[in-house]
Amino acid sequence: MGLNLQHGLHRLLTGFLLQFISYPVIKGFTAAAAVTIGFGQIKNILGLKNVPRQFFLEVFYTFQKIPEAKLGDVVLGISCLVLLSILFWMKRTLPPLTEAQPTYVQAAQKLVWCTTTVRNALVVVGATIMAFSLEASNQHYFTLTGRTSTGLPPFRPPPFYEMTPNGTVTSFRDIVLDLGGGLAIIPLMGLLESLAIAKAFGNENNYRIDPNQEIFAIGITNIMGSFVSAYPVTGSFGRTAVNSQTGVCTPAGGIITGVIVLLSLAYVMPVFHYIPKASLAAVIIFAVAPLFDYKQVIQLWKVKKLDLLPFIVTFLMCLWEIQYGIVGGVLVSGAMLLYHEARPQIKVTDPGILVMELDSGLSFPATEHLSHKIYNLALLVSPPRSVVLDCHHVSRIDFTVMNELRDLLRQFKLLNVSLIFTGLKVYEKMTL
Repeated sequence: MGLNLQHGLHRLLTGFLLQFISYPVIKGFTAAAAVTIGFGQIKNILGLKNVPRQFFLEVFYTFQKIPEAKLGDVVLGISCLVLLSILFWMKRTLPPLTEAQPTYVQAAQKLVWCTTTVRNALVVVGATIMAFSLEASNQHYFTLTGRTSTGLPPFRPPPFYEMTPNGTVTSFRDIVLDLGGGLAIIPLMGLLESLAIAKAFGNENNYRIDPNQEIFAIGITNIMGSFVSAYPVTGSFGRTAVNSQTGVCTPAGGIITGVIVLLSLAYVMPVFHYIPKASLAAVIIFAVAPLFDYKQVIQLWKVKKLDLLPFIVTFLMCLWEIQYGIVGGVLVSGAMLLYHEARPQIKVTDPGILVMELDSGLSFPATEHLSHKIYNLALLVSPPRSVVLDCHHVSRIDFTVMNELRDLLRQFKLLNVSLIFTGLKVYEKMTL
């Protein structure tokens, strides 16, 4: 039901949520994800076990267990990071191909380009071969991925009940009642996380995303995935970062990945047993490290210091839980928008008669601020003063503000002073 809700949100929200994920929120989320995912792989580089996944506990136990680090994993992990860095540098410094170059030079450059492009796979495959060779000679230097289930899952309708270990059956109705508000909140938070990931990498790689398609794809994926016993999914920051670093540019990358996963499940899962965790950790760390962009913090400070608030809130809350961080950042950004709505800029000139110039729309949050300012400057002084309210730059006035302005007009008339409006639209004049 929650999966169908995600698909329904595609039609109801039509990407509306994305408009409230501001740039500072995206950058705070990206930085926090880079930190949490990157640090989360340190335990695999060190070969540590029984480290909690919650970030703050993970930091504590990782440092506490450093004396238990396995030398083989540390050496392999660092070697993989160094090799990835060298291959990345080679690709960046590779000169462009020209027709004037000899054929053998062009062939060599293409070979280097192909090698550096598949650097992630190259490192993992090389580490796996090394681990297999050592295991075959009964030398256990590395922490391996271990055995995983083999075979494709059956295609069948998802069960609408849950069987507990003691044999008790929980009905679909009881499952829905147990979830309660989480039935809507969990899919919504998953969508927010996916949209934030999509927007973050869209900014990183200079392309635009279609929020409708993102939401639609996640809904359809989860509906179809339920027929093959799949976990509900959202966007994956780590996988997206690896794809970005590898140079994946089109949705065809997802098709290729899916085909490889299916073939692996069917035929080569025993080989995955020998993949060292340190090599996978090195690939992930190298992929997410560039996403922590400290220069953006400096830019936010220079352009508008207040925008650091949603960035910091998002960053800190994402260290606790990524979904909560995005929601927290969106709420802070929304509160800042509402504050600006409630405190419109009012330019006051005083050539004998008060002239108050408004520079934006007036909506109900601004009612109290506007009336308070007029009262203080015009009606609470002795003698009361006339006011000219310049509305030339006001693009909209809502019903609550109109009522407040009518009330102000009555009070000005009772005190025999004038409240003059200029620049109002015809409809607004008639309403007043």
